[in-house]
Amino acid sequence: MLAVIEKVEGGNIARFERLLKHSVEQVWAVLTENDKLEKWMSNLEIVELRKEGTIKFNMNDGTGSSIDMKIRVFQKHSVLEFEWGDGWVRFELSPKTEGCLLVLKESIHTISDHTSKDLAGWHVCLDMLSTLLNGHYMDFPKDEWEKWHEKYIIVVNQIEG
Repeated sequence: MLAVIEKVEGGNIARFERLLKHSVEQVWAVLTENDKLEKWMSNLEIVELRKEGTIKFNMNDGTGSSIDMKIRVFQKHSVLEFEWGDGWVRFELSPKTEGCLLVLKESIHTISDHTSKDLAGWHVCLDMLSTLLNGHYMDFPKDEWEKWHEKYIIVVNQIEG
């Protein structure tokens, strides 16, 4: 399911939802434990898991370059929000009868050529997260990313109107 993008004061919020057949604790572990996190979002590395703590975005380009991002909101097993470019990314977990609901929100202040790429990336990474929770690992599926990127180009163009 494509992200829903809503105009808000100061920009837009992209919202992804995934109903997962896993407990909040299991999903939280995949979001916050580096050995699991690297298997679905290889750029991210938790340095200090707390409010005002740090998450590194590793460029993974062979240079060792990284960007430190501050954790803005931290509520164990519930909310993890951190800086993302000129905005933020927020993961919210809610228990459900048969697992939990994962909501990913990304604030997008300015729509650019990169927006559709970023949205397609999150979409594919959430698919990888779900696959990992189901006991399987997959390399980043570039062909799937390209498919979703084409769809998000259309979505982004509709926002720009």
